[in-house]
Order: sequence, then structure tokens, then C-alpha cells
Amino acid sequence: MKKLTIALVAHDNRKVDMVEWAVHNSDFLSHQNLVCTGTTGSLVRDAFEERGIHADVTCMHSGPLGGDAEIAAMVVRKEIDLAVFLIDDLNPQPHEADIQMLLRQCRVHNVPIACNRYSADLMITSKLWDDDSYQPSEPKYVYFKRD
Repeated sequence: MKKLTIALVAHDNRKVDMVEWAVHNSDFLSHQNLVCTGTTGSLVRDAFEERGIHADVTCMHSGPLGGDAEIAAMVVRKEIDLAVFLIDDLNPQPHEADIQMLLRQCRVHNVPIACNRYSADLMITSKLWDDDSYQPSEPKYVYFKRD
């Protein structure tokens, strides 16, 4: 299986969820490259270290300081294979534009993005990661015209 680059992003009220999810899936995640927004990455790295789990965790800036935008740029450059973004839908975020940009770039560039733990679990356990013959098709942005 190829080593994936997985982005992990979590709003403040979802960071506990993200750390629990990452620890629960540490057998898989410790063999991948993790790219995280600042605080999320620090918390995941600390939780792994406390448990003796060695993982490649790269921290960008925190979300409000541009971390979401940094990860979105990586998506555009095809440097991210999967994103897990645990969003706090119950509270407004001061950097909403950056959040929407990251979500949009994942959709435009056909990068799978999970916004809850269940979808993240489904995505990381997909057999498609192991199938070298599978190539996702590029999105087609063309007007559909009926004959």
C-alpha cells in the first residue's frame, strides 16, 4: 500500500473527537503522512507520543491564521490524498471563508473529504487505497445538454 498524505483539521469544539479518532485509528495513521492545522496537529502528535506511537505529523498554521488555506493549496497541488475535517457546525467560525475554500478545493480537485468520524472510518478502510489499478476519474465540469 502506498503511503498516503492525510490532512487532519478540527475546530476547537471537535478537537477531542479528532484526537480520539486519530488514536483509535493510529495503527493505520502511523504509517501515513499527516498534515494538520497547528493546534490539531500538536494535540494529535502529543496523544500519539503519550502512547508511544510514532507518526509523521506536519503542523501548518492554526486555521484562523491560514492553516486551512495552506492545506487547500496542498490540495490544489495534488499533495493531499484524503482530508478529515471535523467541523463545528453549531458555532460560527471567524475564518469561514477559508473553511469553505478548503471544502471547495477538495470537491473541485476530487480529494475525498470526511466531515465526521463515521465517514472518515469508511474512507480509511476503503480497499481502493490498496488497488494500484484504481485511478479516480477527473471531475467533468461541462454543461450537460439533452439531445
